[in-house]
Amino acid sequence: MNKTLQQEKDFLLLIESHKRVIYKVCYMYATDDEVLNDLYQEIVMNLWRAYPSFRGESSPATWIYRISLNTCISYRRKSKHQIQAVTLPVNFEAFAEDDGNKLSQLRELYRLIHALNPLERALILLWLEERSYDEIARIVGISKNNVGVRLNRIREKLKNMSNQ
Repeated sequence: MNKTLQQEKDFLLLIESHKRVIYKVCYMYATDDEVLNDLYQEIVMNLWRAYPSFRGESSPATWIYRISLNTCISYRRKSKHQIQAVTLPVNFEAFAEDDGNKLSQLRELYRLIHALNPLERALILLWLEERSYDEIARIVGISKNNVGVRLNRIREKLKNMSNQ
């Protein structure tokens, strides 16, 4: 098998095994299904372009998060209209398998997260994914201490928003 064909197969396996991660990032920045699909496609294209230079110095998930977040943040910057927080028609049942109360709480959390700025969304998403402060710092490009300070502020902000 030639190198290019093997590289394509490896890339497709990588995308397939991390597609939930990509979709979670897209959900944080998309305003509707059309934007969600556009972001997903753009992320996959950016991952494909960067794949030959991926050296494995970080985990594949860290690399995918970094490119996904950068793609979504760049998309938002390029967007001529201001993206407003809206409720997505997300299939939350895929994320919450328990009772309706947890599903309701998850929907409310996503609604509140949509009101955050892009960097805050990225930080809280990674924290919710239980990424270490070190990994979050590498993905987002800020210091580990700054991650801790910002996450505390974001959690406080979300708490205040939920009490309104």
